[in-house]
Amino acid sequence: MEERDMEENGLHSDCEMRFVYSYCSGQSSKSEMEELEEPVAYTSVSDCSNHSSLADCGLDLDSDAVENLRRKLKYFFMNPCEKFKARGRKPWKLMLQILKIALITIQLVSFGLSNQMVVAFKEENLISFKHLFLKGYTDQSSASYAVYTQTDVYEHIDFVIYQFAHLHNITVGNHAYERNDGMYTPLNLCQDFYKNGTIWPGNETFDIDAQVETECIQIYPMHSLIENGLEGTVPNFTLDFKRLLSVDIDFTLKAINLQTVRHHELPDCYDFTVMINFNNRAHSGRIKISLDNDVDINECKDWNVTGASPRNIYYILFFDCLIISICLASLILCTRSVITGIQHQFEYAAFFLTCHNKKLPWSERMEFINGWYILIIISDSLTIIGSILKIEIQTKNMTSYDVCSILLGTSTMLVWIGVIRYLGFFKKYNILILTLRAAFPNVIRFCCCVAMIYLGYCFCGWIVLGPYHEKFRTINTVSECLFSLINGDDMFPTFKDMQQKSYVVWLFSRLYLYSFVSLFIYMVLSLFITLITDTYETIKQKQRDGSPETHLQAFIAECKDLPSSGRYRIEEDSPSCLLCCCSKYDESEERLHC
Repeated sequence: MEERDMEENGLHSDCEMRFVYSYCSGQSSKSEMEELEEPVAYTSVSDCSNHSSLADCGLDLDSDAVENLRRKLKYFFMNPCEKFKARGRKPWKLMLQILKIALITIQLVSFGLSNQMVVAFKEENLISFKHLFLKGYTDQSSASYAVYTQTDVYEHIDFVIYQFAHLHNITVGNHAYERNDGMYTPLNLCQDFYKNGTIWPGNETFDIDAQVETECIQIYPMHSLIENGLEGTVPNFTLDFKRLLSVDIDFTLKAINLQTVRHHELPDCYDFTVMINFNNRAHSGRIKISLDNDVDINECKDWNVTGASPRNIYYILFFDCLIISICLASLILCTRSVITGIQHQFEYAAFFLTCHNKKLPWSERMEFINGWYILIIISDSLTIIGSILKIEIQTKNMTSYDVCSILLGTSTMLVWIGVIRYLGFFKKYNILILTLRAAFPNVIRFCCCVAMIYLGYCFCGWIVLGPYHEKFRTINTVSECLFSLINGDDMFPTFKDMQQKSYVVWLFSRLYLYSFVSLFIYMVLSLFITLITDTYETIKQKQRDGSPETHLQAFIAECKDLPSSGRYRIEEDSPSCLLCCCSKYDESEERLHC
């Protein structure tokens, strides 16, 4: 019996010895991990792989090396409060996240109010241009603004040219003409038409050359029209309405947004490229007229503001720099935590391979990668870049409002989502987070299947109902309409607005809409909710049972040391196992002084 016990103890110590040596000699790196994946010749290790728990492995799990690894992993998975009790380590990341939420939200609101003035200025100028350059325009006629006679077309073109030539005497805004090299930039009047064409609708015959030609003239403000005595008249410009495709008028005006001065911000200079289009491509007897503008925001070349203190702008810049510093510190801390998790993953993978003679599953590997830290790293990166752009905008070195808005808006959204991580430390909140994480793969697979049906309905509705229903004219509007129907929005108008010119198409539309609503509202949404509900019940049942789910959790659960026991503080102060083993390991001895 004594000999048998000695043999078993020798096998157990041998298995333990292999782990301690690989753990302390650094064989947890990627290159050495590949060597560990080779079959192991130790009988005790192969026997260990047949058991699910580490206690059945026969290892002396009370050894210092194994206990140190177990305690290290348990400390790694502790929440900030437990880590503070274990080692007195202050939760810097938690404090930084709370501080970031307040500061980044204040920064976003401040930038949003400033950006709101920019958006309002651009929208109000667009409305002003429509009233200035479109004859008889009203706000209610924007969707149906069109002309139907040749005389109306000429009158509207003459009206645009006259208003442009006398803009400085008409507008109530601070609009002015653009100047390049001391010369005013002209108004461009262009027409697109078929090269040759003869059309006889009465005989149902035509002869047309589909090649499109463009003819343009330029009209300079306050110069050509006055010298030639032509006000409201276009010289050498005639329209052949049988061949005419479109008439385009474009010109550039400049303006300054002075409302920012009241908020202690330097005004921006704007270039408005106004584009007026007379669309006759359908040749239906109705020429639709539209006006749009492109806006370029530039730094004003020469400015002087009196009666306002510039200190406010310096406070804002200092505030932005403070946010950059805090986000940089948070980025460094979270990156360090991710790297630490990867190192622990390699260490535990080496132990798992040594003890069980098989690779650590990816599901358990990913437990070492904290997705919340990845989210915070992305958020911090976006905040830093967005804050730098905001500083450049405040100092008028650039005017990328849209890019800055996307960066700051996305980062603020991610910061607030990251708060969920700390709510997960409470049991009742944690079950919701676990449900979302566990149900996510099934939800993605379910959505992929549903997307096939949804796209089928989109293409069918577009090709069949498009000519008879305004909401089905394009793929984009079809998708928006069907998504609204899924959510129960705008349902009656979708049925009601269907034209009844073709009874067959009208009957098909009824079958199409009723089948879509029934399928997606009563079946698809119900199955979607069922997926979430089943996952929630599964997670809830596992929490009630309290049984560990993985080898990693079972291994950590063996450690009974409480955070306040002081064992973790001693571990932190003591030299690491790697240094201990490397310095004390002697090949002539059969044990490690670790």
